[in-house]
Amino acid sequence: MPRTALLLSTVLLLAVVSPTASRAADDPLPVPVDRFEGEVPFASQPAEGIFAWGGDSDDPPALRLTARADAPEGEKVLTGAYDISGYGGFTHDFAADRPAHDWSAHRGVRLWWEGRNTGGKIPFEIKDGGANGEASELWTTSFTDDFTGWKQVELPFADFVYRTDYQPVGGIDHVLGLDRMWGYALTLPVGVKGDFAMDDVELYGRADQSLRATVTTDAAVYPVREGGTATVSVTVATTASAPLDEPVTVAYATADGTAEPGRDYTPVSGTLTFPAGTASGATRTVTVRTLRDKPAETAETVPLRLTVTGAKAPAETPEIVVDANGLPYLNARLPVRTRVADLLSRMSLKEKAGQMTQAERGAVGEGADVTAYELGSLLSGGGSTPTPNTPEAWARMIDGFQLRTQATRLQIPLVYGVDAVHGHNNLVGATIMPHNIGIGAARDPQLAQQTGSVTASEVRATGVPWDFAPCLCVSRDERWGRAYESFGEDPALVQSMETVVQGLQGRADGRDLKNDDKVLATAKHFVGDGGTAYGSSTTGTYTVDQGVTKVTRQQLEAVHLAPFRTAVDRGIGTVMPSYSSLDVLGDGRGPVRMHARADMINGVLKGRMGFDGFVVSDWNAIDQLPGDYPARVRTAVDAGVDMMMVPYGYKDFTSALIGEANAGRVSRQRIDDAVARILTQKFRLGLFEHPYAQTRHASEIGGAAHRAVARRAAAASQVLLKNSGAVLPLRASQKVYVAGSNADDLGNQTGGWTVTWQGASGAHTRGTTILDAMRKDGNVTYSKDASAPTSGYDVGVVVVGETPYAEGVGDVGNGHSLQLSAADRNAVDTVCAAMRCAVLIVSGRPQLIGDRLGAIDALVASWLPGTEGDGVADVLYGKRPFTGRLPVTWPRSEAQLPINVGDTAYDPQFPYGWGLTTLTRAPAGGAATLRALGVAAAAAERAGADGAGRALVAKARLIVQQKAGADLTAAFARPFADADHLALTGRYGAALRKLGEAYRAA
Repeated sequence: MPRTALLLSTVLLLAVVSPTASRAADDPLPVPVDRFEGEVPFASQPAEGIFAWGGDSDDPPALRLTARADAPEGEKVLTGAYDISGYGGFTHDFAADRPAHDWSAHRGVRLWWEGRNTGGKIPFEIKDGGANGEASELWTTSFTDDFTGWKQVELPFADFVYRTDYQPVGGIDHVLGLDRMWGYALTLPVGVKGDFAMDDVELYGRADQSLRATVTTDAAVYPVREGGTATVSVTVATTASAPLDEPVTVAYATADGTAEPGRDYTPVSGTLTFPAGTASGATRTVTVRTLRDKPAETAETVPLRLTVTGAKAPAETPEIVVDANGLPYLNARLPVRTRVADLLSRMSLKEKAGQMTQAERGAVGEGADVTAYELGSLLSGGGSTPTPNTPEAWARMIDGFQLRTQATRLQIPLVYGVDAVHGHNNLVGATIMPHNIGIGAARDPQLAQQTGSVTASEVRATGVPWDFAPCLCVSRDERWGRAYESFGEDPALVQSMETVVQGLQGRADGRDLKNDDKVLATAKHFVGDGGTAYGSSTTGTYTVDQGVTKVTRQQLEAVHLAPFRTAVDRGIGTVMPSYSSLDVLGDGRGPVRMHARADMINGVLKGRMGFDGFVVSDWNAIDQLPGDYPARVRTAVDAGVDMMMVPYGYKDFTSALIGEANAGRVSRQRIDDAVARILTQKFRLGLFEHPYAQTRHASEIGGAAHRAVARRAAAASQVLLKNSGAVLPLRASQKVYVAGSNADDLGNQTGGWTVTWQGASGAHTRGTTILDAMRKDGNVTYSKDASAPTSGYDVGVVVVGETPYAEGVGDVGNGHSLQLSAADRNAVDTVCAAMRCAVLIVSGRPQLIGDRLGAIDALVASWLPGTEGDGVADVLYGKRPFTGRLPVTWPRSEAQLPINVGDTAYDPQFPYGWGLTTLTRAPAGGAATLRALGVAAAAAERAGADGAGRALVAKARLIVQQKAGADLTAAFARPFADADHLALTGRYGAALRKLGEAYRAA
């Protein structure tokens, strides 16, 4: 007998013999959504169809319709294979050009799933309201694959919750209406290779009011000072906001918690009634009065049990919390060291493990696990944002998580972290600075500090007190996908830009961290991530990132450790180890992952350098260590990692750490050291006194004053590499032909780590493109691909370069190269053949120009200038001079890589430190003037007059560059680059001698 006939006969039999089945017969017949017989094609919006998706090119599952003899319904089922590293799944969207579907008459949605008994959760979401399936509101639930073979899985609509980690249009009304449905999506497991089969998605059952109406409270936690009164608001709401068909009653009563009735609070009980016809959104209140008792005690809880009839009950039992009071660690007048010691002495092992744990906001939902696991920290990974993505929503979200900490015994606040690597880059509308490579090109420590100050102000105003920046890597290979996160290839340049630490944190002693415009900074990635060798990575398809840095001890100290010494001296609050491995030649250990190098973290960073902040791991970095999971935890903690970033694995980490401590394999002393370091920074940040968002500066986010700083930084970052015939600056009277892929693309201009982890082309935040800015200053005609006629113009400006990427995804050899695209090369060739031309390269690293340089009159390295294209136009039109200098060597060919200042063989297209200027003339006198400048520079060096020394070197550089012209030889390039390094280290006399050598070679 076919399976479908067997199933049908079974259902009919149950209808005869079972009273329950007889009542179910009153339900409407199931309504098919997907039979997977071919009636719905593989297609995407606007047509109706099924389509796969994922975080990168490898993540979308391979889908097909497969004929199966055991198909639960029909002849075919949907099958797929997957191997997902980021995220992936598939969607069925209904046609966008037809009316949405109405599912409100049904109890839920169900499907047949072929179980593999993995025990994993399978998220399933439905799409409600909005314009179409990709512009709707997402509601999610999940089922557990804890069975083998086919099983029909029922998902009642009452179980679906609003998705908090992502909403495509920022949310609509936060109500599951069910009357405007656009389909469903299913997310597949991550980190395991597998396959799946499913069949027959359908709507089932009859809806009743208990499914359409929901009772909620205005919060899950109600902290109140001892003796105060808590007020709990109870609200009833319905799908589609219809009035109640039937009455809803809510019986309430205080229940047993850690507080003692009659001593800590006055018990209450009663019933709230919402009669039939009550409008959706109606609210009643319950008050609970607390009592004064002991003069000093930890927090105590009073659950308020709610029993709901006629509607869905709240997901959580609300808790009134009588605040901790009178304990020394709560006394802001005591020294931080005293407060830490007192708090640490009161903590259990579980509470200490929680402080050492950092989870992703998307993993904790509404935040109940913040309380349950007593978590010390949350983060937003790249692109993990609230909806809508506004300053107000960020503050509400973080305040909601902080509220959860108040339900813990000791009420230790969270420290929330983000990767604000060039401004508050996850926030739409924030001021986006040039990436670090552009800040390095600007060579202005004061400006670097100002960019840090703006970033700190905007980040803290959204409730975030911790920034995973700056990156202090010394980038030694432009093929690295993180090269733009570095200030440059010279450790002296990186050190000089570390004024950004003071911009973020304030004074080195930490006294400013409590201010509402400062954040805790992070020096990353310790140590050597910029030195990983091409081809050494073992992470997926990466070629450079997370690879091996092989150095001598001397190279390690001079190149990679030097910036961290400076950061410690500047009072950096946290340090993040690198994913990469370190292979110190001669130590006999070979490559060892940095998260396992106790000799470097405990020995060098905390010991020799005296770092007194805390060390936080990178995202899931412990998973790359050898051994089973408890061994990895033990290795990382013993190596000196104080807080573990385990975004979705926080339960496993806390359990493993507690187990290792109880077994004596991780010492209590080591745990106490880690927790003390973490608590110290929380006290310095003032989080115990002000755990919630301090939004005084929120109105300044993306404001004119902040954008003015970003505009100056963008202008200062522009490096003029060539300027034959003084093509630049442009004149307002000139007719300018603008072309190229990056002239009018804000996403390409801002690069990776902008709104999302990888960034994206197009207008995804607010700012000014280079083209928009040029139009304000001159007579401009734009043709992206240079297909418009080119006659009649005075000059052409072609803006080309890269599209966004981040981390190893951007490694050369991993789908990326240093060559301009074919379209960009065509635009350059077309425009430069027709008129005098300036080419701007918007990129995170040098691009290979090759023999095209001869046809280009002016060449500008624009790097990734951020949201303020006006800064680029400022130097193009002469409002500001070009002053930027190369922070990295510009190679002639990829065969030269890696190539860096100080190399024995050094013959680049443009040397490190090269950068022409405009609006400033070179001093006259040639060699004689150089000799005089050299004498003065040596005197300035002896006198410790750094400002004078730098000014003398700058004058000499103008003389040398003017003589060199555009034909730069190896004999010229090496001493020229060396001079820039020497000047950064304060050796002005030696720098002048090297410039003299370059002058003679020019």
